[in-house]
Amino acid sequence: MTAGAGAGKTAVTVLIATPLEAEHADRIAAADERVSVIYEPGLLPVPRYQADHTGAPRDLPAAELARWSELRSRADVSFDFDWQAPGQMAANCPRLRWVQGTSAGLGGFMERTGLAKTPLLVTTAAGVHGVPLAEFTLLGLLYFTKDVPGLRRRQDGRHWEAHHTRQLSGSQALLVGLGGIGREVARLLAAAGVEVTGAGRPGRSYDVPGVTCYIADTEIDAALPGTDALILACPLTERTRHLIGARQLGLLRPGAVIVNVSRGPVIDENALAGALERGHLGGACLDVFETEPLPASSPLWAMPNVLVSPHSASTVEAENRLLTDLFIDNLRRWLAGTPLRNVYDRAAGY
Repeated sequence: MTAGAGAGKTAVTVLIATPLEAEHADRIAAADERVSVIYEPGLLPVPRYQADHTGAPRDLPAAELARWSELRSRADVSFDFDWQAPGQMAANCPRLRWVQGTSAGLGGFMERTGLAKTPLLVTTAAGVHGVPLAEFTLLGLLYFTKDVPGLRRRQDGRHWEAHHTRQLSGSQALLVGLGGIGREVARLLAAAGVEVTGAGRPGRSYDVPGVTCYIADTEIDAALPGTDALILACPLTERTRHLIGARQLGLLRPGAVIVNVSRGPVIDENALAGALERGHLGGACLDVFETEPLPASSPLWAMPNVLVSPHSASTVEAENRLLTDLFIDNLRRWLAGTPLRNVYDRAAGY
């Protein structure tokens, strides 16, 4: 199945396999007269917060589990993966031709579930989370540049002490990853006066507004000594696993700040903790970790120069609307037989 293969004049059954507000389910149903929507929120996991696409599993009786099995077997297209047995979708959903994911980084999930070895067409949510992750990145840089931890300590101690801080504008940032998230990070940081160097895949050309110069991600070691902020926004693949290790951390300018909005294993977490404990780094703003949830035994929890976010920086009130916008656009492309956006590349891993 190619990305542009569509349904022509044939009716298409869409299974909404993730918790979604009724208004967005209605929008999908109204996208085209050929679309028939299956949405049974009472059979889906219970969202723990707004835009939660994992949720808490329901204790469903056998009859309702059988109903879910029958519903998914009718789907031509699925909005998100089967909550019950994602790795078995090719077998359990015999009519299924395409899945629209709700996450940008699906590489690890595709490998864990075995879906990477199936011919199932998958599209990611790349670009949907760019703005909130860019805002989180800016927050992290300002948090340490303006010494918010120090302000908090002095306020807690009711201690008035004049001091100086640094200026973010004019600083040097190395941005690893120039996809949808990286583009938004570059745009926002450039607006704040940060000089952004972009690191992408070797042999590719990029045109990202806000990036002043480009290097291959195989050349980042040479750029690190002049870097005030290292921002990781790349997908996790075998190429990028532990891309940042003890050597790279040691090459960074003393006092540099790290922001990770990619995936935890892109950086060697033990080496990161060591560099932070020694005071070589000014701080780390982390939304992702090698093990999630972050174990209570991790030293990162207690470090004053670390800001821990529970892999939630991309989750905002507007997420379901934006995901639905993307899905409807792709659904119309599918029906028209034109190429879809964000097709998962099995060779690249994203």
